[in-house]
Amino acid sequence: MRCIVQSGLHGLAAAVLVTAAWFAPATVAAADGFELQDSPGQTLDVLWGGKPVARYVYAYAADRFQDTYKPYLHVLDEAGKQPITKGPGGLYTHHRGIFIGWARLTVGGKSYNLWGMGGGAQIHQKFLDQQTGPERASFTAQIAWKATGGEPLLEERRTFVFHRRPAPTLVLADVVSVLKAVAGDTCLNGDPEHAGVHYRPADELDKTKTVYRFPRDTDDPRKDKDLPWAAETYVLGGKSYTVQQMNYPDNPPDTVWSAYRDYGRLGAFVTKELKHGESLALRYRFWVLAGEAPPRDALQQQWQEFARAP
Repeated sequence: MRCIVQSGLHGLAAAVLVTAAWFAPATVAAADGFELQDSPGQTLDVLWGGKPVARYVYAYAADRFQDTYKPYLHVLDEAGKQPITKGPGGLYTHHRGIFIGWARLTVGGKSYNLWGMGGGAQIHQKFLDQQTGPERASFTAQIAWKATGGEPLLEERRTFVFHRRPAPTLVLADVVSVLKAVAGDTCLNGDPEHAGVHYRPADELDKTKTVYRFPRDTDDPRKDKDLPWAAETYVLGGKSYTVQQMNYPDNPPDTVWSAYRDYGRLGAFVTKELKHGESLALRYRFWVLAGEAPPRDALQQQWQEFARAP
């Protein structure tokens, strides 16, 4: 089995952050700080100071398959009311908040689309851990990747770690996905447009005002591999928001970024072969803030802090 990295970029879909200036239902709460508030079978809200800042959407129902075929993370606005990330529907319905998938997932010689979700579903099974404190919160979900007929494809442990930061930060979150090949030799493949770990802004953004930023002015995500980070600013409801996605140094090499679409999807693509029983750990950090992007040196410092994290 051999994974072939395809760097061609396709326009049609087949398919978790520095300088000082930047810095319920069932509830798990610290005495002072973060809370996790679960609406069982539906969503888990992350709250700071009593206000929701992020929402893990994990409902699954066969009769609402198109709306529930993958779990994802919403980032909420300054008021903690509205997502600034995308849910079901709109342009490319499978693009949802902070999400993960591969369009060409090969298991035991058969290929499945677990990006556009034509080949199965990612189904939240249970929470393995939930923790809160004054400076951070985390939770880990067990997620089953299954084929359309219910056959197991991958087992995943997806962990989100939220770090306290002052405004204008909305969310500073690490996403750690541990994927285990449980049904045979496995290849995670696709292309930068249709595979990896991505962030999708809300569908109602102003497409004419989306701006991307990279470590250097000369960086080209279509050509340059292993950029440490990519960022974008987008305008939603007349307000600007910025997201920086950071690549951890221990991730597989040859990361390719998708960071150029006017509708704002931003993400990192890797390919990997796994023997039956092997696991892959992927780790990214997302810094989401209200307003325009901070200076490039602040973005670089943010990544350096992440890269030094144990």
